[in-house]
Amino acid sequence: MEGRMTHHPLWNNNNNSTSGIYISASPIPISRTAKSQLSRPWVSVKRPSFTFRFGGSPMEDPLTSSSSSSTTVSPRKNLTTSNHMRHVESMAKLPSGAGKITRLNAVILGEALASEEDDLVFPSENFSRQAHVSSLQKYLEMYRRSVQDPAGFWSDIASEFYWREKWGQQVYFENLDIRKGKIQIEWFKGGMTNICYNCLDRNIESGNGDKIAIYWEGNEPGLDSSLTYNQLLARVCQLANYLKDIGVRKGDAVVIYLPMLMELPIAMLACARIGAVHSVVFAGFSAESLAQRIMDCRPKVVITCNAVMRGSKIIYLKEIVDRALMESAQNGINTDVCLTYENESAMKKEMTKWIKGRDIWWQDVIPKYPVTCDVEWVDAEDPLFLLYTSGSTGKPKGVLHTTGGYMVYTATTFKYAFDYKPTDIYWCTADCGWITGHSYVTYGPLLNGATVVIFEGAPSYPDAGRCWDIVDKFKVSIFYTAPTLVRSLMREGDEHVSRYSRKSLRVLGSVGEPINPSAWRWFFNVVGDARCPISDTWWQTETGGFMITPLPGAWPQKPGSATFPFFGVQPVIVDEKGVEIEGECSGYLCVKSSWPGAFRTLYGDHERYEATYFSAFPGYYFSGDGCSRDKDGYCWLTGRVDDVINVSGHRIGTAEVESALVSHPQCAEAAVVGVEHEVKGQGIYAFVTLVEGVPYSDDLRKSLVMVVRNQIGAFAAPDKIHWAPGLPKTRSGKIMRRILRKIASRQLDELGDTSTLADPTVVDQLIALADC
Repeated sequence: MEGRMTHHPLWNNNNNSTSGIYISASPIPISRTAKSQLSRPWVSVKRPSFTFRFGGSPMEDPLTSSSSSSTTVSPRKNLTTSNHMRHVESMAKLPSGAGKITRLNAVILGEALASEEDDLVFPSENFSRQAHVSSLQKYLEMYRRSVQDPAGFWSDIASEFYWREKWGQQVYFENLDIRKGKIQIEWFKGGMTNICYNCLDRNIESGNGDKIAIYWEGNEPGLDSSLTYNQLLARVCQLANYLKDIGVRKGDAVVIYLPMLMELPIAMLACARIGAVHSVVFAGFSAESLAQRIMDCRPKVVITCNAVMRGSKIIYLKEIVDRALMESAQNGINTDVCLTYENESAMKKEMTKWIKGRDIWWQDVIPKYPVTCDVEWVDAEDPLFLLYTSGSTGKPKGVLHTTGGYMVYTATTFKYAFDYKPTDIYWCTADCGWITGHSYVTYGPLLNGATVVIFEGAPSYPDAGRCWDIVDKFKVSIFYTAPTLVRSLMREGDEHVSRYSRKSLRVLGSVGEPINPSAWRWFFNVVGDARCPISDTWWQTETGGFMITPLPGAWPQKPGSATFPFFGVQPVIVDEKGVEIEGECSGYLCVKSSWPGAFRTLYGDHERYEATYFSAFPGYYFSGDGCSRDKDGYCWLTGRVDDVINVSGHRIGTAEVESALVSHPQCAEAAVVGVEHEVKGQGIYAFVTLVEGVPYSDDLRKSLVMVVRNQIGAFAAPDKIHWAPGLPKTRSGKIMRRILRKIASRQLDELGDTSTLADPTVVDQLIALADC
């Protein structure tokens, strides 16, 4: 049926493998200098002689107490389990297939890890004692059970939530091996629940109705608001009742194109309450990108606002939606309702373009509806939301997450990775248009009964101290942001940080891309006053929640390393043949066995789901990322290995940008690669071949960039247009992107063999035009 999401019974194989961990412990000598430094709450010291190992060999426990009067740390109890992770083997010689280990890719700014990995940042005894996971020993006990008995481990956690009906005897069902049939993942199937009920009603029933659920900070300083859990539920129910009244039913899609107003999480929760499937589109995407998503999921309604202020700039969101709806209608997909919130601080009603019969003002209808709404109980495997992510083929992929497993996983990862306590005030700077805003602005925090800060504006407006002003204003204790923002604020100078107290901060977090050690240290030393651990999280839109992350208080951190896997996650590093590499190595990051938060399919294209994520290395989920593991077992993410560029945490398919460039009438061909960028992490570098006879010019360069901005969004605009008389291609016509990456990075002595090119002289031409 048009406009309705279908739930596909796609999976029928079971593969409940179990595994475990080997560890042992021994004392760690601490130097006199290091011992004196440990009087600080969190300190960075040179790495003592220890080896952090999973499986097969001894593992020394690096945790120590800041108040220890001895020069050694008491050994912890040994644990011996069945062989599983084999994270680290201290070897004089690399295992077969590992190849030469390069450190340069493990950090964004090219800093070699050889000098970085010797630093460890230890938790204080007080922090560890009060943490949910208070030691390495506790982590290992929990982790061991999570991989040996995933059904029991996750069932115990899931039972803490409300289920109208409990799941069946089979807790999970999986097949990650494409050679054994259709890829299938299910968790808690048969269990009936509702994530909105667990976010709101359950917290109210436990006595937290008057607790602040959301603090909202507007673009302009002094513009703010808040909602208690009682008030939030009432607002959610009013919108849910309206959606039902206009015919939105369980399984129907709703597209949400809103900035960071409180109405954004309200809309998400309202959809979840009635079983509708929300698809939030980042309110920075162009009309064309929005239209693509509308045409794919065929929503019953689009929810937006008339405009938003981003710093000093106004963005006319309703006009973008109008163009998108017109384009989708021209392609046969009509949307009957455009519910529009009047964001009066940015634009008044009377200034907004309007289409009678389709456009409805939020404020005119929603407040009239009842503040209670019955819950639609859904199966754990019923769809919760669609979130489109860039793909290397050019067409965005509709990542589909279901209800039960995602609910359990996001709540659990939030609790442990941030060491969340009921007294915490939590602020994640991400937009709900991305997965971070789904999992760690809305669902994860509210499932834990947290108080969340939502910020509408730009982090450097009106000046570079805005973030810390907000931290002090709301007494934020957990602050979660992207390395891009950290590096940007770092460049503005310490004085913008030091003039604010920030004493409320307890835990910091990093998301979106690997954080380089120098930015990590600045974040730790300047923002956190060398007392707040940093949860440097690795995960993806597809994983639903954290996969590799520090647990504050459980073990020492290394600046720039995501450290170790979360409960139930079994990461492996494989070579190009798909063979698991043990010990110290670099390779492709895969995951074996499923976890509750895993996405279930790509909407309407299960074949692409299997081909993209499970065909490269059969038996594993392939993340598309590279990873290095050091001799202590710490994981260092090295970035994308496919044709997706990670710009400020936004994954952008090179094919999307290339398609936009080629749509320009004077562009004959384009090839896009990612390059290191000191603020964004990766920048977009475009090689452009013009139509014969068209001269190079700055005006044309600007015009090409503008095409990309209009078709995709400002965040996808190329940082560099490199004029290309031709592109390096093989005789079969394949573009040699390896050569383009080397030219873009100015690694001209590492071009490698160019003899296979149809025209090797094109390389010299590209080098000659590098600075034009």
